[in-house]
Amino acid sequence: MQITEHANLKQFNSFGMNVTSRYMVEVNSEEDVKELIASDLFKQNDHLILGGGSNVLLTDNFEGVVVRNVIAGREVVEENKDFVKVKFGSGENWHDCVLWTIENDWGGIENLSLIPGTIGAAPMQNIGAYGVEIKDVFEELSAIHLETGMTRIFRNNECEFGYRESVFKKELKGKYLITSVTLRLSKKPDINISYGAIAETLNSLNIADPTISDVSRAVIQIRQSKLPDPAEIGNAGSFFKNPTIPSQKFEDLKASYPNIPGYPQPNDQVKVPAGWLIENCGWKGKTIGEIGVHKNQALVLVNYGNGRGKDIENLSKEIRASVREKFGIELTPEVNII
Repeated sequence: MQITEHANLKQFNSFGMNVTSRYMVEVNSEEDVKELIASDLFKQNDHLILGGGSNVLLTDNFEGVVVRNVIAGREVVEENKDFVKVKFGSGENWHDCVLWTIENDWGGIENLSLIPGTIGAAPMQNIGAYGVEIKDVFEELSAIHLETGMTRIFRNNECEFGYRESVFKKELKGKYLITSVTLRLSKKPDINISYGAIAETLNSLNIADPTISDVSRAVIQIRQSKLPDPAEIGNAGSFFKNPTIPSQKFEDLKASYPNIPGYPQPNDQVKVPAGWLIENCGWKGKTIGEIGVHKNQALVLVNYGNGRGKDIENLSKEIRASVREKFGIELTPEVNII
């Protein structure tokens, strides 16, 4: 367990915010986690757990302990002719693990290629893209309670997965550190190209009978065409969730805005793309000093180099207010604002 004082966090958050923490601790194992939470350093200070730092906006210096989760590991724990269960250390890079499963011809998460962050963050927000969510392949996770040091196993139903939601973002927020995640992957994968852009991209590549590797390649191509690389422009991907509204409200909006897109959901609800709402409020491509809204994707707020977290937080509030005023829809940030 390595402890650093007055640590610069710029390289540990994808927005590239130039802020510091009073202490930073790297944990490499469950034993490290248990040793840390038993220490006076942890008990006497606020704490913030960082994995890849790809879903967080740091608005100021953190006067506590930043815990960097770098727990590694990839282990097959069960296998038969149809599926394989793989246990991943929660500090493993998500996209690297996706590519590794594809190399082994295990299907299930190829549609989630190029999502930034760590394995441990994936179930916390039930990451999803292109017709697939982590809950579809999730088996269980192991987590340590940050007050008692007790280890608990959470099965799929205990995680209370929802749209970019889980129990770890609600009543258990900040109470556990996830140490491992086990996924059930298929040796006879069903190819999912139901999301239109994937089928179109595969068609442009003249691929008629795609493999999971082909699907991954298509997803990567789509994401790279729409989303800026955090190594070049600071960002955390989609800043807002796509809102869900009652069907009647959607029909009322459609009368005024015939081109508004919507996707039917259970319980007489409709999901509306937040990017469309933001773009139609005039924000797409807008630059304000060192920050702004990306020119290719209105869902992405960006730091062009020397932006401040507070400025991006204020921009997000202005965007929410304009969408609320024009469409009567409340946007919810997907990014954790600290």
